[in-house]
Amino acid sequence: MEYLLLALIAAAAGIVGSLVGLGGGVVLIPATLFIGVNLGMFPEITPQTVVGLSVVMMIFTGLSSTLSYMKNKQVDFKSGFIFFIGSIPGTILGAWLNKFLNLPSFNLYFGLFLVFISILLVVRDKLKPIHWFVNHGTKREFTDKNGQQFVYGYPIWFALAFCFFVGIISGVFGIGGGSLLVPAMVLLFLFPPHVAVATSMFMVFLSSLVNSTSHIYLGNVPWMYTVPVIVGAYIGAKGGAALNKRMQSRTVILALQIVMLLIGIRSIMEGLS
Repeated sequence: MEYLLLALIAAAAGIVGSLVGLGGGVVLIPATLFIGVNLGMFPEITPQTVVGLSVVMMIFTGLSSTLSYMKNKQVDFKSGFIFFIGSIPGTILGAWLNKFLNLPSFNLYFGLFLVFISILLVVRDKLKPIHWFVNHGTKREFTDKNGQQFVYGYPIWFALAFCFFVGIISGVFGIGGGSLLVPAMVLLFLFPPHVAVATSMFMVFLSSLVNSTSHIYLGNVPWMYTVPVIVGAYIGAKGGAALNKRMQSRTVILALQIVMLLIGIRSIMEGLS
């Protein structure tokens, strides 16, 4: 029963993660902690092991999503590789920092982080576009299926430095870094939202390889739970990528806001209780 439940949670995580470019950790982690700790179904689950489970899952959500988005040519591979290179040392550092968090502090910091990102996305339309990063960096172009052309870009030095920080967040919380990278790509680098999501999932796939290696080395991966999570997440990620292709950019951003805000509030309540 617990393995089926984990597969269903992972499928939901794969759908949401692929849809909005998060990797799925924002769903898997709080749901597994609640069921495992509060309901006692997974006695081996701790903040460390649930993060280890999440980063292994994100290898497969990232791969599944990337393969789907490649068909529509939505993935900016060059940018994805640059972001990945910057995130590597931060991911390793974050995985090491994770071992110092107990359950209440993990829930509290995790929730505060998600609420911060959701608020940032809520005020996004009220903020003036920041063209400085595009004007002072490498410019790239993208034409969507409706013929609308987008110009976006970033200074490579800033992208590397920013992704180092993203890597730390990813290593600590096991969320793939997309929750911070996607808003940054949209707000700072002026990525089209669908390209931001697709490129984020490619970067999630690459960074999860490093992240999972770090957590395996630290003994944080509960191997008995990985198979149902991998299967559920891989299938769910394909569904999320298919939904993303049919949704408008505003709808993708709105989904991102709602998911993060609700899960963030719940995690804060868990951390304070």
